[in-house]
Amino acid sequence: MRPIPSTLAPFFQEYDFAKLNPQADAHTIIERTLQFGNRAELRWLFASYSEEQIRAWVRRYGEEVLPQPHRAFWQIVLDISQ
Repeated sequence: MRPIPSTLAPFFQEYDFAKLNPQADAHTIIERTLQFGNRAELRWLFASYSEEQIRAWVRRYGEEVLPQPHRAFWQIVLDISQ
């Protein structure tokens, strides 16, 4: 898996960014990238994690973690019915 883009570091201020592991910390990385990522960072996210893994994350955690309109946007993009 490719390393996390350094441009995402500002969104992980309470973590030691250098120690984030794309596998072990997938939950947090998906959350922050969906919420704050720019186009390049989102391309990295979808290249690093399967669409199904991201879709499953939005289904399970999106309601409590993603604010509107982010949640609604990703539900449309990922074809998730409410």
